[in-house]
Amino acid sequence: MALAPEILAMTSLIDYDQAMLTLGMIIAGFVLLIKGADLLVDGSAALARRMRISDLTIGLTVVAFGTSMPELVVNIIASGRGTTDLAIGNVLGSNIANIFLILGIAAMIRPLNVTSETVWREIPMACLAMFGLAVLANDQLLDGRPVSALTRSDGLVLLCFFAIFIYYTVSGALQVAGATAYAPDKQWPVAKALGYTLVGLLGLLLGGDWIVAGAVRLSRLLGVGEALIGLTVVALGTSLPELATSVMAARKGNADIAVGNVVGSNIFNVLFILGISAVIHPLPFEPARNMDLGVALLASLLLFACMFTGRRYLLDRWEGMVFCLLYAGYIGMLVVTAR
Repeated sequence: MALAPEILAMTSLIDYDQAMLTLGMIIAGFVLLIKGADLLVDGSAALARRMRISDLTIGLTVVAFGTSMPELVVNIIASGRGTTDLAIGNVLGSNIANIFLILGIAAMIRPLNVTSETVWREIPMACLAMFGLAVLANDQLLDGRPVSALTRSDGLVLLCFFAIFIYYTVSGALQVAGATAYAPDKQWPVAKALGYTLVGLLGLLLGGDWIVAGAVRLSRLLGVGEALIGLTVVALGTSLPELATSVMAARKGNADIAVGNVVGSNIFNVLFILGISAVIHPLPFEPARNMDLGVALLASLLLFACMFTGRRYLLDRWEGMVFCLLYAGYIGMLVVTAR
């Protein structure tokens, strides 16, 4: 009870009208961002089909790139504006939410059987990507430099690893069962496909702009760091496409799509999105972010370990429940520490 006056004094400093207006701006940005990604995927898939690209290829690229488009756009805009804490927080928060929350929910809907290729290739690659990020970002800890940052050269290293990942993904594409089911079945004239693609791109750009501007304003109104908003509000919002895809795949029994979508998105987020972001604008890395980076790495390692507990290569319902509880605990810790 002794803390009540201090809490009331802190909350009285918040302009609730401005806070609600800012939250409305962020929500509207997410609507535009996600709908824009959907239109862009439909339009580009229709164009690809016109160019006689196979449904398998379209399905794989839609799953890999389409669901990560919100994170990409938000990070490009955030990097261009120099809001680097938001860019790093968005990627780390999305990766944590993808495994603990999204795979947790999908596994509770239906236990997820995972192919050996995903277990021995994609999940270890996700762990390696997080470990590589930890090495590249910790200049102070490893090299004794005055500050830590993801420099442009670090970004280029991440992009090179992403190119290797794409090569191995394409080489194993034929082993992904059910990928064609995620290729939008659109047979449109070229003009309509182009129109959807352009409108989707515009929605992505406008929505991303509103989210970044709103997140910066919200962090100032609440008196917390941009990284906290990126790790929570922005990360959850940009992970909605992964949630929709994985839940749909779990309900249809396409477990490898559900897991591969999440793991592929996490690899994409670190190697491509952070790589592009660092090339656009070097990203200072605060030592406090090592805790979040550690949680993201732990999530990937736990996912790998769960493939060998109980039934082999299966994420069971109880493991999905544990993942969701871990995510709730992580968010609770962020809120309490208000970093």
